[in-house]
Amino acid sequence: MTTDNPNLHYELKDVGLRAQATAIGLVQLCKELQLAGVLSDDAVGRIKTAIADEIALTAPRSIRRDAFRQDVCTRLDEIFSGGKDLGTGEGLAYRTENAEPVG
Repeated sequence: MTTDNPNLHYELKDVGLRAQATAIGLVQLCKELQLAGVLSDDAVGRIKTAIADEIALTAPRSIRRDAFRQDVCTRLDEIFSGGKDLGTGEGLAYRTENAEPVG
């Protein structure tokens, strides 16, 4: 794997991205372009927002969409930063049985 996080494949799966190879490539591309001064922090933020907006469309009915989207955004921030072991994602609201229902 070309990123500095050997668990990135599983972390991307946990956040809802199913095309791991493409997603890993996108994350790495963003990091490289940012290091080269081609992408600003704002540009990377817009990329993450676009990803989160798309994933939020698939929020389970049992979970409030805003809570689901916030979990996705937090996870994306951690994935793009690359400096933290994120674990399995089992603690995410949309991964637990006690998630707050839509209401």
